[in-house]
Amino acid sequence: MSAVVEPFWAEVPRDVVRVTGPDAVTFLQGQLSQDVGALAPGASAWSFLLQPQGKVDAWLRVSRLGDKELVLDVDGGFGSAVVARLERFKLRTKADIEQLPWRCIVLRGTTSGGSGDGVALLAEPAWPGVEGIDLLGPEPAPPEGVAKGSGVDYEVLRIECGVPAMGRELTERTIPAEAGVVERSVSFTKGCYTGQELVARIDSRGGKVPRRLRGVVLEPGTEVPPADADVLVGESSVGQVTSSAWSRRIGAPVALAYVKRDVEPPETATVHGRVARIEALPLLRSGT
Repeated sequence: MSAVVEPFWAEVPRDVVRVTGPDAVTFLQGQLSQDVGALAPGASAWSFLLQPQGKVDAWLRVSRLGDKELVLDVDGGFGSAVVARLERFKLRTKADIEQLPWRCIVLRGTTSGGSGDGVALLAEPAWPGVEGIDLLGPEPAPPEGVAKGSGVDYEVLRIECGVPAMGRELTERTIPAEAGVVERSVSFTKGCYTGQELVARIDSRGGKVPRRLRGVVLEPGTEVPPADADVLVGESSVGQVTSSAWSRRIGAPVALAYVKRDVEPPETATVHGRVARIEALPLLRSGT
């Protein structure tokens, strides 16, 4: 059951990379954590693009447009890094990799009105507990009858849903299992791919990692904490804020933070000098 979110649309920065050619599917099957070969034309899935050591190069969505054509979309500003990473591993492979000048319009709180002009691809965002659809293409048109939102609206909902972002929750130091999205981003039945060893080893140990992404809710009326603010339990730092915003739906500042695994939510904490609660994600739940 979905949380109550007033429908809105917003244009958000996402970079789109196209991979085409007779080896496109087999090449990406060996580079991405998702089972690319199992995707039907028109289908999408979330995936990690990993370093050989198993840490995160990118968290992206892969969509199959045909037998020899796939597109990858990633948070804005990271498309060139995805292209460079794929090119570095493209040895004796018949596949072309290029970044496309596409745009992305997101709908949240609804999936209706998503087939307008200029839409080349409809992709599910898979945000926990919230309906939505993403429109990607050269010039996707916003849907009629849905209120226009903003990048701020999108960011607040992202934090409430516990969706990690590149450059904040996801960096070159992140272990995939820490971010809480392995279940929807990794296939444990496909063949080998770059970075698989660390992912498989942690899964075999029950997913134990030194820290986990958690939600933080501060007292109503307090200031939004800055990124990198310490999360304290007692006098001990147990983590740091990665993203923060003021939530109208919750009525208080909210944040994402990586917290030591021995801190089990809900737990009382102090953030930026204010009383807070460490919570499991998502922060938005049915009926919120």
